[in-house]
Amino acid sequence: MELKADFMLIDERRGWKIANSLGIKTVGVLGVLLKAKSEGLIHEVASILNDLEKLAGFWMGESLRKEVLSLAGE
Repeated sequence: MELKADFMLIDERRGWKIANSLGIKTVGVLGVLLKAKSEGLIHEVASILNDLEKLAGFWMGESLRKEVLSLAGE
Protein backbone atom coordinates (compact mmCIF):
# COMPACT_ATOMS: atom_id res chain seq x y z
CA MET A 1 0.00 0.00 0.00
CA GLU A 2 2.89 2.33 0.85
CA LEU A 3 4.43 1.69 -2.57
CA LYS A 4 1.09 2.25 -4.31
CA ALA A 5 1.85 -0.79 -6.45
CA ASP A 6 -0.57 -1.85 -9.18
CA PHE A 7 -0.73 -5.35 -7.68
CA MET A 8 1.02 -7.75 -5.32
CA LEU A 9 2.55 -11.06 -6.40
CA ILE A 10 1.35 -13.72 -3.98
CA ASP A 11 0.25 -17.35 -4.10
CA GLU A 12 -0.17 -18.10 -0.41
CA ARG A 13 -3.90 -18.32 0.35
CA ARG A 14 -3.97 -16.60 3.74
CA GLY A 15 -1.91 -13.66 2.51
CA TRP A 16 -4.04 -13.45 -0.63
CA LYS A 17 -7.23 -13.21 1.45
CA ILE A 18 -5.76 -10.51 3.68
CA ALA A 19 -4.46 -8.50 0.72
CA ASN A 20 -7.81 -8.67 -1.03
CA SER A 21 -9.65 -7.68 2.13
CA LEU A 22 -7.46 -4.57 2.21
CA GLY A 23 -8.30 -3.80 -1.40
CA ILE A 24 -4.88 -4.77 -2.75
CA LYS A 25 -5.02 -6.34 -6.20
CA THR A 26 -3.17 -9.64 -6.36
CA VAL A 27 -1.72 -11.88 -9.03
CA GLY A 28 -0.13 -15.29 -8.64
CA VAL A 29 2.61 -17.11 -10.48
CA LEU A 30 0.13 -18.62 -12.93
CA GLY A 31 -1.27 -15.21 -13.80
CA VAL A 32 2.25 -13.92 -14.40
CA LEU A 33 3.00 -16.86 -16.69
CA LEU A 34 -0.17 -16.29 -18.72
CA LYS A 35 0.63 -12.58 -19.07
CA ALA A 36 4.20 -13.37 -20.12
CA LYS A 37 2.97 -15.79 -22.77
CA SER A 38 0.37 -13.34 -24.10
CA GLU A 39 3.07 -10.68 -24.42
CA GLY A 40 5.48 -13.04 -26.19
CA LEU A 41 8.00 -13.06 -23.36
CA ILE A 42 7.87 -16.85 -23.08
CA HIS A 43 7.03 -19.44 -25.73
CA GLU A 44 5.19 -21.96 -23.60
CA VAL A 45 3.74 -22.40 -20.15
CA ALA A 46 3.65 -26.21 -19.89
CA SER A 47 7.39 -26.74 -19.44
CA ILE A 48 7.54 -23.99 -16.80
CA LEU A 49 4.65 -25.59 -14.91
CA ASN A 50 6.51 -28.90 -14.99
CA ASP A 51 9.66 -27.27 -13.61
CA LEU A 52 7.70 -25.44 -10.92
CA GLU A 53 6.17 -28.71 -9.74
CA LYS A 54 9.30 -30.85 -9.95
CA LEU A 55 11.98 -28.38 -8.89
CA ALA A 56 10.17 -25.91 -6.64
CA GLY A 57 7.44 -28.04 -5.06
CA PHE A 58 4.70 -25.83 -6.53
CA TRP A 59 1.35 -27.63 -6.33
CA MET A 60 -1.77 -27.19 -8.40
CA GLY A 61 -4.75 -29.41 -9.02
CA GLU A 62 -5.13 -31.10 -12.38
CA SER A 63 -8.22 -29.06 -13.27
CA LEU A 64 -6.35 -25.81 -12.63
CA ARG A 65 -3.40 -27.04 -14.71
CA LYS A 66 -5.74 -27.85 -17.61
CA GLU A 67 -7.44 -24.44 -17.31
CA VAL A 68 -4.11 -22.57 -17.32
CA LEU A 69 -2.84 -24.54 -20.31
CA SER A 70 -6.12 -23.93 -22.14
CA LEU A 71 -5.89 -20.19 -21.46
CA ALA A 72 -2.31 -20.31 -22.72
CA GLY A 73 -3.47 -22.03 -25.91
CA GLU A 74 -1.50 -25.17 -25.14
